[in-house]
Amino acid sequence: MARKLTKAAIAEILASRFETDKCTKLSLIPPPHHFKDIQKATKRIGAVIESKKPIGIVGDYDVDGVVSSVILSEFFDFLNIPYVLKIPNRFQDGYGLNPSIVKDLKTPLIITVDNGICAHEAAEYCNQNGIDLIITDHHTPPETLPQAFAIINPKQEDCSFPNSEICGAQVAWYLVAALKEYFGVDYDLSKSLDLLAIAIMADMMELRDMNRIMVRSGIRLLNRSTRPAFNAIKTAYKKEVFESDDISFLIAPLINSAGRMQDAHLSYEFLKSQNLKDATNLLESIIALNNSRKEEEQALFDESLKEVGPEDDVIVVWRDGWHEGVVGIVASRLAKRFEKPAIVFSVDKDKAKGSARSVGQIDILSLIAQNEDLLIGYGGHKGAAGITIALENLPHFKKALNLTCKTLNKSEMEIKDDILGEIDPEIIDFELLEILECFEPYGQKNPRPYFLIRDAEVKITKPLGREKTHLKIILQTQTKTLECLFFNFDKKVKNGDKIDIIFTVQKNAYRGLVTPQLIIKKILSYK
Repeated sequence: MARKLTKAAIAEILASRFETDKCTKLSLIPPPHHFKDIQKATKRIGAVIESKKPIGIVGDYDVDGVVSSVILSEFFDFLNIPYVLKIPNRFQDGYGLNPSIVKDLKTPLIITVDNGICAHEAAEYCNQNGIDLIITDHHTPPETLPQAFAIINPKQEDCSFPNSEICGAQVAWYLVAALKEYFGVDYDLSKSLDLLAIAIMADMMELRDMNRIMVRSGIRLLNRSTRPAFNAIKTAYKKEVFESDDISFLIAPLINSAGRMQDAHLSYEFLKSQNLKDATNLLESIIALNNSRKEEEQALFDESLKEVGPEDDVIVVWRDGWHEGVVGIVASRLAKRFEKPAIVFSVDKDKAKGSARSVGQIDILSLIAQNEDLLIGYGGHKGAAGITIALENLPHFKKALNLTCKTLNKSEMEIKDDILGEIDPEIIDFELLEILECFEPYGQKNPRPYFLIRDAEVKITKPLGREKTHLKIILQTQTKTLECLFFNFDKKVKNGDKIDIIFTVQKNAYRGLVTPQLIIKKILSYK
């Protein structure tokens, strides 16, 4: 039997993940000039600002897009210059910049944030009408780029910025940094780190190197933030301190819910609230939308389970009337449940809009691109993508995608449980919690450490949540009683069962009492 991990061994393994990181403090992050076109863009924006003409800003309806919009508009507020902001409505405008939005803005210059890299039609319209288009984005560029005045995107082949895996809000923040330098103004760039931490984590960027430092600094700022929006969330949810998990499971879903269910401008106004009263009122509306989102998501997930073909390598499901705003979350849940890539489509008349989520090492965008002849449009990155397709092509696309999957290396399809190793229940204590907290935040490229315990006896089980989809389990080992939570559990257990579990350890703070709590990822076996 393999030797069980000690606390010292756990700390050593986790520390080794960051041995090659070059960015170990904020002062070491790369300067703006590494971005292709950033100086060209800065000069053009500067000229329009000096002419006192309004500038158009076009964001996106997810967390990254909303935060990008806030970061750029706050700098323009600081400069006291006119601008017109448009965050496209998911249901009325669709994704990203289009000619209709350009017409409505009526500005001589348009800056996109977190979108635009595929906006060929809008770029052509801008060129025909003497409008300068500056695209700031982080999504994978197509083979042919839009004919924009300037494109700031670290994924361009000829861009020398050393960190390509950054989010749209970071690109927008770098544009602000370049503009600050151009104008020589005293503007505190660090005050946006709280927002950046949320965008980086919400968009599931790699939490290594530059991103890791920015998120760690951002979480510290988030807890000192004077933004009324964050104080409103603390009050509403009785939070004294925000942990990194609060971004993933509380703050980001709240900000996302407005764009998913109604209009992302609500979240934009919330983040820019100037006083606690306004923030609290806006938060109440956002919480109501988030509750509606949860209900819609659960209903759609339950329906989608009936459509899953067990023989498919890629889950592709669709139905008329499914809520477009939650298909991405449902795709994530299906991918996790079946350990396969998943795409969920909402059908509207003769077209369908879908969201794709990947698993393992599969590049879902590349997989989709190999079948682009069947699509109206698509875009995204390795882990997630959006698709528009004619209804009649859906069955062909599903078949083609599964055939494409047959050509993949089997190792790409594997879901590797990030198990550090087996541990003795005796070491699950506050010291272990402190060790694990040292290496937060966890996410892409810094996965949360999971452990294995064998032969734990189930003493008590209790369903939790409105839909009873979560489970509280009390386990007894030879030496310790363990309190566990199993979210969206897919295996039932009963008192007296002996089980092997894969889990992580998190802090449970309740009414001033802090205890270690196990979060079960998987039940491996029953005895």
